[in-house]
Amino acid sequence: MLESYIKSVKKEKEILLMTHIVMGYPSFEASYEIVEQMVKAGVDLMELQIPFSEPMADGPVILKANQKALEQGAKVAKCFEFAQRVTQDFDIPFLFMSYANILYKYGFTKFCRHMAKIGLKGAIVPDLPPEEAKEYLDAMNANQLCPIFIFSPETSNQRLDYLAQFCTGFVYCLARKGVTGKETQFSNTLGQYLERCRKATSLPLAVGFGVKDRQDVNYLKGKADIAVIGSQTIRVVEQKGIDGTKEFIKSLV
Repeated sequence: MLESYIKSVKKEKEILLMTHIVMGYPSFEASYEIVEQMVKAGVDLMELQIPFSEPMADGPVILKANQKALEQGAKVAKCFEFAQRVTQDFDIPFLFMSYANILYKYGFTKFCRHMAKIGLKGAIVPDLPPEEAKEYLDAMNANQLCPIFIFSPETSNQRLDYLAQFCTGFVYCLARKGVTGKETQFSNTLGQYLERCRKATSLPLAVGFGVKDRQDVNYLKGKADIAVIGSQTIRVVEQKGIDGTKEFIKSLV
């Protein structure tokens, strides 16, 4: 179980690191090398994003990566092949990150069954709220996969409690409203929001959207269980190449 894995690792580390890649960017072979570098550097779990033409939760950095991957021919079938390869080769949990249209077109039951078959542990689908997700939730539960739902600073306490009913594995807490890749203020306001999240669920809390350096990760220690690094890893690859990934991850801990 994903939750038990996180809690087990947390006994030895103050905070876990979860990274995010867009499969097929800069290429599938490069994506594999990036995963390898991250795992060697100590990443504890990873999101594998299936490229999508309208990634509504993503800012310009990840949007550009999605567009480039699609231009180069990234398809859902190829993403499943890639995911199977990394789950076999690396001993950390991997999750899909995608948008509802991809799952809907593929077929929720077929999609989740395929995920389980290749060893994925769960999925993050930001545009699929529980009210519209019965088929998805049924398929995830049937295949013992974790549907990861999202809390945000704008979410009321009542809504947090409602969402918590459907969460397994961990909860993804947005550090701010908006899209990925923008500046986030790691302040008392964020700390108060995370306290509200803690009251709503006993599951581990992952915090993303704007986490970019050791200072941010250190701020989250004692407040969250997982720091999520997304856009910044893509920036590092663009600026320093694949070989810069390992040193960047090491600089966070």
